[in-house]
Amino acid sequence: MAHAVATITDVSKSYQFGRTTVRALRNVSLKVYPAEFLAAAGPSGSGKSTLLNLVGCLDRPDGGTVTLGDVEVSRLPARALSPIRRDRLGFIFQTFNLVPVLTAFENVEYPLLVQGGPARERRARVHDLLDRVGLADKASRRPHELSGGERQRVAVARALVNRPALVLADEPTANLDSASGAAVLDLMNDLRTQYGAAFFFASHDSRLLSRMDRVIALRDGELIQGD
Repeated sequence: MAHAVATITDVSKSYQFGRTTVRALRNVSLKVYPAEFLAAAGPSGSGKSTLLNLVGCLDRPDGGTVTLGDVEVSRLPARALSPIRRDRLGFIFQTFNLVPVLTAFENVEYPLLVQGGPARERRARVHDLLDRVGLADKASRRPHELSGGERQRVAVARALVNRPALVLADEPTANLDSASGAAVLDLMNDLRTQYGAAFFFASHDSRLLSRMDRVIALRDGELIQGD
């Protein structure tokens, strides 16, 4: 089998709320493989989002390790994590998280501005992705001028513009109607074939889960199905 793009080994995470300790994850282990559609399923509070946050270097485990490619990221200093998120990962959020004052083009371009590189290559890559997501004719529109499905397509293009090995998507269809959600999943499926990126979803949407190559199930922070 191909070398994993992410390896999570015996990971645990707890949060303190006053005098109460909540164990969000308990000794979870799994691997994510190139160009895979993988989902973490489970009810609210099962640990899905926490797991994505750990893989996305947005939080640290209390125990266990998270490895992206051949780099163990769970013990790296904070200053070393920003370039890893920038260069290796893409993020898609339930609420789109587009910058309201930027156009669709500028929202997609933003990660490349942070990354640096020639302006000509940057513009060409953004135009190509907006064309692939069917929004070439709406590049100059701002988020409030786009439908929910269109905004999510902009978010997908933004997540892929830096050509990451892994895209993390937290409930990406939750705010979309059935038709828009299916269209966005079709788009992500096409793009993972074209770019080879793995997609790791957190969702309880049965429509999304039915499209996955593999589904793991979490309950009360524990892995109860899959590995």
